[in-house]
Amino acid sequence: MTQQEALIRALPKVELHLHIEGTLEPEMMFELARRNGVKLPYDSVEAVRKAYDFSNLQSFLDLYYAGAGVLITEQDFYDLTWAYLKRCQADNVVHTEIFFDPQTHTERGIAFETVLAGIRRALDDGRAQLRISSRLIMSFLRHLSEEDGFRTLEMARPHLDRIDGVGLDSSEVGHPPSKFARLFAECKALGLPRVAHAGEEGPPEYVWEALDLLDVCRIDHGVRALEDGKLVERLAETRMPLTVCPFSNVKLRVFDKLSDHTLRVLLQKGLCATVNSDDPAYFGGYVQDNYLGCARELGLSGGEILQLVKNGFEASWLEEGERGWWMGECDIIAEKFGV
Repeated sequence: MTQQEALIRALPKVELHLHIEGTLEPEMMFELARRNGVKLPYDSVEAVRKAYDFSNLQSFLDLYYAGAGVLITEQDFYDLTWAYLKRCQADNVVHTEIFFDPQTHTERGIAFETVLAGIRRALDDGRAQLRISSRLIMSFLRHLSEEDGFRTLEMARPHLDRIDGVGLDSSEVGHPPSKFARLFAECKALGLPRVAHAGEEGPPEYVWEALDLLDVCRIDHGVRALEDGKLVERLAETRMPLTVCPFSNVKLRVFDKLSDHTLRVLLQKGLCATVNSDDPAYFGGYVQDNYLGCARELGLSGGEILQLVKNGFEASWLEEGERGWWMGECDIIAEKFGV
């Protein structure tokens, strides 16, 4: 084990870009299909894994939404979330901020409350039993209409005490953030923090729109921001976090291979880049795997690894005192490694 690998494993970490539906491993997909009497279009776990050869974001989403069809009961959503939290525990992830997509489920007749109750119960148990803190972000699906988003927000209103913020995900190209300006204005009026996927497959203009029209506090992905020098300057000056997902970017052909990824460039330009796994069951690795892969393929130094980890805490919605404490812990551990 290299010193960088040992450092990554030793450091406490956060994850800020994780779709809980995207943690549905093929084994659990088949288990829940049997439990709920759902017929899958695949005859084995191996057949599902073979389907994970994506040409773009949409080809992934097609499989993602099909897989979500096995999630029906509150216990299903609990089991899915609990399995992810156990993985966090193994990878020394001490805080996670996860997305859930209620429209994926309400569109097929699953009650909003069923989805929320299962996920929330697991997160609460994660804090009590695993000492993993969390926040829950309700994402709107951008390939659907803004009106559909408003209907989802109405479903969520009685439960806003259990939802920590809102996001925007799904097919980016052709669905700019401006499409949801009124919806996000309403979420702002409700006091909900806002984030949005932008600048993955979509152009830098989508990042500008997310900043100026949706008033987000974090950009999910954002790797194409490097194409716009003025945007890079703004992101650096404001320390606007980018929740970068390296394995995802390669799997969805944003980059041909991990060694081509611009994560290191983002750091060098002073951006608050963070490392995350996005949909790890589909993209070949959880957050620690992403750190290890980037350290290996990009030749990250100990200092760069430390900066990425601390950026994650800086960008999180933890209370300021907690953020500072964890960042101090990171410094203590890094010092033991001579960083």
